[in-house]
Amino acid sequence: MLLGVLALAGLTGCGGEVEDARPGQPVKTRQLAFKEMLKVFEPMGTMLRTQKYEPEKFAGLAAQLMTKRDAPWPHFGAGTNYPPTKAKEGVWSQADQFERERQGFMIATDELLVAAQTKQLADAEKAYFKAYDTCQSCHKRFKEK
Repeated sequence: MLLGVLALAGLTGCGGEVEDARPGQPVKTRQLAFKEMLKVFEPMGTMLRTQKYEPEKFAGLAAQLMTKRDAPWPHFGAGTNYPPTKAKEGVWSQADQFERERQGFMIATDELLVAAQTKQLADAEKAYFKAYDTCQSCHKRFKEK
């Protein structure tokens, strides 16, 4: 019976998520920063996809996104390519391309803020989906599924 309990305990540990135990937890920190961005970015997309556009709320979310968008990038430093990362090796071996993707996101979110402030649905949609496309482009190239 004791062996059965120990075996079960060992199996449960195998299925869990890998913890970032490195000093400063750079992988966990950047993952949490991306999740915080999603908390404001996704509601904007939902608003557009469901035709429930609220200009003031959308503009507020765009402003919140601007306060969160810089947080993950400093945590992609040397020596941060280890589990639980979902970043592909290309983040480090193709650093110039990764930087171009990051810059594209920054430009697109700048444009998103400006468009949101116009309160015009067409402007908001165009800018949101441009920013969304920058996320998808970077994920396709640099993130494990």
